[in-house]
Amino acid sequence: MQNPKFTLGIEEEFQVIDPQTRELRSHEQRLVEDGKQILKNDQIKAEMHQAVVEVGTNICQDIQDARRQVTELRRIVIDIAAQSGLAIGAAATHPFSMGQQQLITPHPRYEEILNEMQEAARSNLIFGLHVHVGIDDRDTAVKLMNSVRYFLPHLYALSTNSPFWEGRNTGFKSFRSKIFDKFPRTGIPDYYASATEHDNYINTLIKTNCIDNAKKIWWDVRVHPFFKTIEFRIFDIPMRADETIALAALSQAIIAKLYKLMTHNLDFRTYHRSLINENKWRASRYGIHGKLIDFGKQEEVDTRLLIYELLFFVDDVLDDLGSRHEINYIYQMLDQGTGADRQLAVYEQSGGNLRAVVDYIISETQHGL
Repeated sequence: MQNPKFTLGIEEEFQVIDPQTRELRSHEQRLVEDGKQILKNDQIKAEMHQAVVEVGTNICQDIQDARRQVTELRRIVIDIAAQSGLAIGAAATHPFSMGQQQLITPHPRYEEILNEMQEAARSNLIFGLHVHVGIDDRDTAVKLMNSVRYFLPHLYALSTNSPFWEGRNTGFKSFRSKIFDKFPRTGIPDYYASATEHDNYINTLIKTNCIDNAKKIWWDVRVHPFFKTIEFRIFDIPMRADETIALAALSQAIIAKLYKLMTHNLDFRTYHRSLINENKWRASRYGIHGKLIDFGKQEEVDTRLLIYELLFFVDDVLDDLGSRHEINYIYQMLDQGTGADRQLAVYEQSGGNLRAVVDYIISETQHGL
């Protein structure tokens, strides 16, 4: 197999906010229709709840291309929203809006999901970041997915940006995953010995009418059913575009490093999903300020220290990828805190004013654009 280019694709899901009430607000597809006048049809999409708008890049050849596209897409969706008297926010849950008050986008696919999932779907008012890393060979992609699972809690801790839910401080740095856990086929995937074994699982679900296609596999990382990519889905959407780019660069670097090991007949040790889930829970609860389990040492280690070790692990592929500058922003994220840390600081400083938190989210979403 020829060395892959590790191209990137990035999708961000944004909150549509009424700037007067700071509540989530239905945009009645206006943002999507207006956006399609500027962007390609598949670059701006509706989601199940009408207070959500998703934008996605085209295929990015490198991380600098990704930065250009991500910042431009954010600018466009913010401008379009402003023309309709609305604001855009990047946080994985809204601090106080209620899901049952939000309108559902009329579409057969969403109606089907609602009919099947019921309250689990109606309450699924969450906002994520998805990062695709290009891999042409499916067998290679499944092997890399097996290995990359270990690093998902590290990445997740860095992205945590959903401490509030329906007006409450949840005590979690990311409550988003707790909401999404109500869906089937979510979380850390199992280990698959080959692409054949992986595809047999999917085909069994299709044959038995559990799913109609593999897009209803909503794991934290998956081999995409239609694109030749590994898709990271574990992230909360970060507030700043710089954070999105740093997380995309780190995802790309992990895949590149694991691929490099594989081509040198080396491998990264794989662990059972039940062990990785222990770290995912810790990342959700504490973000970067807790401890994860180092399964090699079989002991707890500060999450920040393990992230430093991860940065050292990928260091030798950064110059080939041209992503050293973007990866270095991870150090700033560790210093300034994640979106959840910063939301909670505003909450404390404002005497528990959640509207002040929303104002901060809106402001941070525009940072660096």
